[in-house]
Amino acid sequence: MNVTLAVKQYISKMIENSGPGMKVLLMDKETTSIVSVVYTQSEILQKEVYLFERIDSQSRDNMKHLKAICFLRPTKENVENLIQELRRPKYSVYFIYFSNVISKSEIKALAEADEQEVVAEVQEFYGDFIAVNPHLFSLNLSGVARGRSWEPTLLPRTTQGLTSVLLALKKCPMIRYQLSSDMAKRLGESVKQIITKEYELFDFRKTEVPPLLLIMDRSDDAITPLLNQWTYQAMVHELLGLNNNRIDLSRVPGISKELKEVVLSAENDEFYANNLYLNFGEIGTNIKNLMEDFQKKKPKEQQKLESISDMKAFVDNYPQFKKMSGTVSKHVTVVGELSRLVSERHLMEVSEVEQELACQNDHSSASQNVRRLLQNPRVSELDAVRLVMLYALRYERHSSSILPSLMEELNRKGVSERHRRMVTSMVEYGGKRVRGSDLINPQDAVAITKQFFKGLKGVENVYTQHAPLLQETLDQLIKGRLKDSQFPYLGPSSLRDRPQDIIVFVIGGATYEEALAVYNLNRTMPGVRIVLGGTTIHNTKRSDSSTEHLSNIELHPLLPSEQPQFVGAWTLQCVKRSTGIWLGVLWVVDNS
Repeated sequence: MNVTLAVKQYISKMIENSGPGMKVLLMDKETTSIVSVVYTQSEILQKEVYLFERIDSQSRDNMKHLKAICFLRPTKENVENLIQELRRPKYSVYFIYFSNVISKSEIKALAEADEQEVVAEVQEFYGDFIAVNPHLFSLNLSGVARGRSWEPTLLPRTTQGLTSVLLALKKCPMIRYQLSSDMAKRLGESVKQIITKEYELFDFRKTEVPPLLLIMDRSDDAITPLLNQWTYQAMVHELLGLNNNRIDLSRVPGISKELKEVVLSAENDEFYANNLYLNFGEIGTNIKNLMEDFQKKKPKEQQKLESISDMKAFVDNYPQFKKMSGTVSKHVTVVGELSRLVSERHLMEVSEVEQELACQNDHSSASQNVRRLLQNPRVSELDAVRLVMLYALRYERHSSSILPSLMEELNRKGVSERHRRMVTSMVEYGGKRVRGSDLINPQDAVAITKQFFKGLKGVENVYTQHAPLLQETLDQLIKGRLKDSQFPYLGPSSLRDRPQDIIVFVIGGATYEEALAVYNLNRTMPGVRIVLGGTTIHNTKRSDSSTEHLSNIELHPLLPSEQPQFVGAWTLQCVKRSTGIWLGVLWVVDNS
């Protein structure tokens, strides 16, 4: 199960279907993000795609020598833009691909607009999600909740995104959901409804053990998104912000023009791929080795180009050197900025106290350490609020709680009232009254024993003591010990055997710490394949904005009939492929 590969295959198939010749890729805002995280512009250029345009752009020129590949979400706005495009086509021929199910009425409207018969093909390719890593996806949705319920427009969008992941991976799963979350149950029912309606799309080859979709709610573990991280990808997202694999470095002191925005993609950057999950200390060593290797390969200034062979060798090696030069300068800049922020914000000291709050049970020590850091003028407002949030979640009902005193410290530090209110909102969002799990003090005998022995052995690294609740949940699931009373099945059936293919979806957003846990489980559990997804990928700032919501696209499933339907020259057929990439529904256009 590889979500990156699934989306890449879809895009490759689109380009391949259009045949040889110069092409333009026509996208919307969301599909632009979907494509950009799995393909670089230079990779697509090699496939004869020379132009990238937005369907909603008003400034596009007529280019009849280009074929148009349209990859769009099936929204009313996109369909209307496409209708206008087909009435006055700017390109010679159109290959149209929707990232999800589109209604028959909208297909009819498109067919009627195609008066000049420029449409060669219309298909559904289910790439309606952001493939962040091979085992991690996001829907890039924030603010999905309104109190304890779904934001009305975002339940259908989340259902679309999640069902597209299932279709892309060719999985028709059994569903388990977090009982303490009404949102998890509603999403499970919504996905189940689509699977039932679209039974032909989900008619995949049966496996001995059915796949499993596990739906969780972020409120069950509000601690994980609040912790500073120390692996490369997670640190970059926490401190600099990763948005569709792009980092904005424009605020870095003395940054050069070409490094104001950089791309970090494990698909196209070997150093990044090899260091994704390594801790900060190891990254520093590897950066040093990368620099030394670069110095050895750097062309010497006094190098003489005396013969044709010398010149040829120089030209052959130059692109590789140029690429390595870009990689070195990019990672040296990123790691340098991470190092500056760690030092400037005293993050090692802050992180040690965060880990103590999350993992230890010494209220007296925790109280003193949090108060000491709040009184340190170099600890930022964000870090101060984060520490008090963690304290409030950890010692919510402690008899000697000093939360009012800490709130007063925040006030004295000049923290805004809006940020101070977030502490109360965080407890309302992820406090004991809401949680369905034993996040703080486990009641299960096995979990208590684990915690006891962990305390006896100590930890190798005080900055990475914490393990997300998801890790324990998946461990219990794989061993067949996950309680039905906490995660019931949707419907009468249940799994008898150990699950092999697991898709986990976190309403309210997943984290890179959880992605690391899934990566390690995939490596160490033979026969088990896990993919993690969420409405977004969290860092502390996104977690805070989700909490603020407490204080504060219709689906048209298509059920093709067995007989082809005709709309003008368009023939509607249902196409199923038993091998290779799943192509979903195909409209064959006969303009002969």
